[in-house]
Amino acid sequence: MPDDAATHLKGPVLVVEDDRAHRELVMDELRDAGLVVCGAEDVDGAKKRLSDGSIVLVISDLRLPGEDGLALLNHCQQLPLSPAFIMLTAFGTIPQAVEALKQGADDFLTKPVDLDHLVIRARRVLQNRQLQVEVQRYRELLQAEDFHGLIGNSPPMQALYEQIRRIARASGPVLVTGESGTGKELVARAIHEESDRSGGPFVAINCAGIPGELMESELFGHEAGAFSGAREARRGLFAEAHGGTLLLDEIGEMPMAMQAKLLRLLQDGRVRPVGGNREIVTDVRVVAATNRDLESMIRSRLFREDLFYRLETFRLQIPPLRDRGQDIDRLVARLLARFSTAMDRNIRGISPEALGCLRRYDFPGNVRELTNLMERAVTFCRGDTIEVGDLPERLNPVRADSAEGGKGLSVWNDDEPLPTLAEVESRYIHWVLKRLDGNKRQAARVLGIGRRTLYRRLGEADEAASDEDVLQD
Repeated sequence: MPDDAATHLKGPVLVVEDDRAHRELVMDELRDAGLVVCGAEDVDGAKKRLSDGSIVLVISDLRLPGEDGLALLNHCQQLPLSPAFIMLTAFGTIPQAVEALKQGADDFLTKPVDLDHLVIRARRVLQNRQLQVEVQRYRELLQAEDFHGLIGNSPPMQALYEQIRRIARASGPVLVTGESGTGKELVARAIHEESDRSGGPFVAINCAGIPGELMESELFGHEAGAFSGAREARRGLFAEAHGGTLLLDEIGEMPMAMQAKLLRLLQDGRVRPVGGNREIVTDVRVVAATNRDLESMIRSRLFREDLFYRLETFRLQIPPLRDRGQDIDRLVARLLARFSTAMDRNIRGISPEALGCLRRYDFPGNVRELTNLMERAVTFCRGDTIEVGDLPERLNPVRADSAEGGKGLSVWNDDEPLPTLAEVESRYIHWVLKRLDGNKRQAARVLGIGRRTLYRRLGEADEAASDEDVLQD
């Protein structure tokens, strides 16, 4: 969902009613229910309120001075971000109310309005509208094209794609660096697919997963009888990758002796199988990847400086996920679709609160951590929407602090006078709201109270603070 649409769903409700007393009554009831509300007495006033695009719901009487509610409905539908619409009608105008539904109104109620019922219908309309926007948003995210398996269109990723395209046209070795979990193998594959070698093989090897004594045989091959257990000759990975690309992942784990042999191969393009008497010419582009600081390893004499500069002919640095904030939504949509299909689950999407937790998290494990996290969330989700409770506690600051025995909870300072129970409660409520960016719905859920109770206690706290100020004056 675009950011403007997300903001649109959090905006105020507009009540359009020429009877001032009734308008104020409806507005007060909606405010008590936790909604932001504004009012207008006619269509012209309503249009002015609608001009900034912030209104999420219009509750309008059908009969108004001048233009009527149907004219206002038509105006709303022409707006770039059309608000939801509830029509209020007298009993005798129900046929017109039905016509309003045909023209795009979300609901209608007859007057005199049951205010509790109005609040329920308003919330339902807003929830349905939000669901429609989220469904459209996820469809757009799922339909968006990726770049050879790499997902994201943030500025850092767009810059990376352009570098890949440029480097793919060359032929020298490539060094891909980045934190663990950023997708270094995907970048190597993208280089291969963008190059004129795309018709050839792409071969990947994890240098950390092969014992040092076997690495030469694995890369260069061996002749029969070259060592104990070598009953027959075997082609090495460089031979397998002839005409294509070879990824040497975790190159920093390669033994120093093997580094010298790799450097020679990069310089003359020839390999000698273990136990062999002749060299074999290879046509392979090498892509090396690491999450280690090779320059530091050079200073510690754990990595050859000459090999480093040979590999660094072209260098790509993959941005960490924390620098790709706007890509989170797209990645989440793709991962939810993938795991929902794999597990035969009907997961509709993710709640705004849960998505907010993901957006605020630093993801030290990057895309790999997000992938594992979403697989876990789909597995344990009890409904059709991923909620905050389906995410690990470390992503929810309030739950995490509670699990750590209150670490980070600073409700009062040690040098203050001991507070009353009411003061502690008030400060804790405001602290929870601050940690949740003012989200009262989520705060009520965390506190274990209803939203009406939350609003009442906030009001009581404000009144108490006001009384204290008067006494001090």
